Amino acid sequence: MIVTFEYDYLKQLYEEGRSRDKKHRYQPDIIKRYQKAVNFLKMSSSVEALWMIRSLNYEVLTGDKAGRSSVRVNDKYRIEFTVEINEKESILTICNIIELSNHYK
Repeated sequence: MIVTFEYDYLKQLYEEGRSRDKKHRYQPDIIKRYQKAVNFLKMSSSVEALWMIRSLNYEVLTGDKAGRSSVRVNDKYRIEFTVEINEKESILTICNIIELSNHYK
């Protein structure tokens, strides 16, 4: 899959292991697990392949977050993203990561 990032801090967390702004600071273990989850998204051939990686707990969200999917970073954090499938030449899935959130807040 092709992974894009909606916000700069999400890309910085993945590429640099830290965010330049003070609002989006996370513990090193959370960042490491976030990077690992993004790598799983990048390596997946399709969204359906995410169901097979049980540690991600892939789920399609409902309610006010309908249209988004999520994978777990750990018991407290998850990555929310949208998926767009383009079938013109070949199947291309673009995964846009929207948020790294503490879903128990």
